[in-house]
Amino acid sequence: MTDRPSPLPPPAPAAADWALALDRRDRAWRQDFIARCVVLLGGVSAILFIGAIFLFIATQGLDFIVHRMSFGELLFGTRWEPTVEPPRYGALPLIAGTAWITAVAMLTATPLAFAAAIYVGEFARGKQREWLKIGIELLAAIPSVVWGVIGLHVMKPIIQDLFGVQVGLNVLNAGLILGLMAAPIMATIAEDALKAVPDTYREAAEALGATRWQIVWKVVLPHARPGLSAAVLLGIGRAFGETIAVLMASGHRLMIPESVFDSAATLTATIAAELGEAAVGSDHYQVLFVLGLLLFLITFTINLTADRIVRGRRRSA
Repeated sequence: MTDRPSPLPPPAPAAADWALALDRRDRAWRQDFIARCVVLLGGVSAILFIGAIFLFIATQGLDFIVHRMSFGELLFGTRWEPTVEPPRYGALPLIAGTAWITAVAMLTATPLAFAAAIYVGEFARGKQREWLKIGIELLAAIPSVVWGVIGLHVMKPIIQDLFGVQVGLNVLNAGLILGLMAAPIMATIAEDALKAVPDTYREAAEALGATRWQIVWKVVLPHARPGLSAAVLLGIGRAFGETIAVLMASGHRLMIPESVFDSAATLTATIAAELGEAAVGSDHYQVLFVLGLLLFLITFTINLTADRIVRGRRRSA
């Protein structure tokens, strides 16, 4: 008795019909297509908006940049007097004031943010962690004008009484306020960097008999260093771009500060204070947009550097 032949595979047309049936353009396919288009539009629109903002700022000051601006005077001139004759457009006092206040802000925000991130990410548990995270996010939601009022009415007399200075609206005041404003977002980013460290590293350190703090100091922090660096850089970008709180707390003195007890002016505060009084199309009006362009380039460079640090860490991981 001969063996029966094995059954033959389905004919090719049947297989083709089966694949075609799976690729039907039904309601689910249309919903998926619409969702992909919306997501693509959202991603592209963000890039377009940034480019449009850059072009608007650049075009508003383009005539002044091409025909009347001296880059040497703008970057190294020590007198900002755009309304006198002849006008002076030296932005060095504004750049120096911004740098001074940002440095004080980072010295204030970095230890606070990292301490909060370490405690929330490595020591707090359960509801305590959740409530602390909610509190940090609420601090980030406080409007900048409220922080400005705190600097004007709370920090000013404290600094005057504590250090015996006559002017309480100074670099120290603005730097402390900016540091408290930047700390919440820095703490959130730093906590994410700590969470990115694999738990196997912590377990291996525990198996070797390390304490909780030794694990944090010797294992977690070194591996989270790129993310922590990115948090600091983003905090610097946040401090560079703040306006109203700095205007209210710094004293807005158009001279290069020599200490933290001197009043100072920043790029953002100067734009906010003078743009409403400058005649549209005048040199004063255009040079303020040049300051905005300079500020845009600085913050863009800071954010790009932070992104490169994080991407480099991901590639090496």
